[in-house]
Amino acid sequence: MVSRAPRMTGPTRAVLDVLLADPEADHYGLAIGAATRLPSGTIHPILARLEGVDWVSSTWEDIDPSEAGRPRRRLYRLTDTGATKARAALAAADARRARLPSPATVTP
Repeated sequence: MVSRAPRMTGPTRAVLDVLLADPEADHYGLAIGAATRLPSGTIHPILARLEGVDWVSSTWEDIDPSEAGRPRRRLYRLTDTGATKARAALAAADARRARLPSPATVTP
């Protein structure tokens, strides 16, 4: 699927930072939420958008829920292309932010 990059909102940046901290690892929503301090209702739509632009892939955990004593987790991982595009998008967002005037220099 060819799509444009997702908007680099604060929550999207936070999710990408967690995923980029260990791009080879599988991450699940609750752990991402704990790391970012964002609620599930924010995390999962972001992950769905990232999956929609092929930056993230997801699979279901391969466990028996009755043996594990918990439901299966949906595991998310950056794709190789997603990791590259995420780094570039975050760098571009940082560059744009660096060009903005600081609040102290803005006159009314």
